[in-house]
Amino acid sequence: MARIVLVSGSLRRHSVNSAALATIRGILDRYDGEFHITEIRVADLPHYDEDLDVGPGPAAVSAARELLIASDAAIISTPSYNGAMTGTLKNALDWLSRPWKASSLSGKPVALLTASPGRYGGADAQPDTRRVLERCGAVLIDHARVAIGNAEFLVGRDGTITEPSVVAELQGLVEATVAAVRGRHRLPVAA
Repeated sequence: MARIVLVSGSLRRHSVNSAALATIRGILDRYDGEFHITEIRVADLPHYDEDLDVGPGPAAVSAARELLIASDAAIISTPSYNGAMTGTLKNALDWLSRPWKASSLSGKPVALLTASPGRYGGADAQPDTRRVLERCGAVLIDHARVAIGNAEFLVGRDGTITEPSVVAELQGLVEATVAAVRGRHRLPVAA
């Protein structure tokens, strides 16, 4: 069973990015148990401090690193804060990119999306986030850009997005991720 880790760059209880990832989880669940889905909560990670990054480091950091290392791919969703990813996501990537030359993200296929209450869906955060992910050693999955605008109006009572056009975009991102995972492990295509 392949493993996919979901990471929301938002801390909000009713985050539109977390709703997008909940929708992705639902899409992945349709693959009949082919994927084990887990989540790294950026709120659980302390502020990066190299003095703390010795030995196993903080327990939450060790757990996040191990989860990512054991995964076959990650999907990250972030809002845009002043034209960049959130500070909490950057902090998580700083932890996950260490120890030096042994990044948990090294060679890891990663799909990226943004969501925002704003009209442009946080698209301005994508170049910065992509650059940081590449510096961390991640392999960005090639897929159509997903930037969900006016997202607070798209989240249903169950905490997922049901707008057909947005679900279709998320389905495309999932299909690209699944293809990357299958290609990496030469997994059979489910009938």
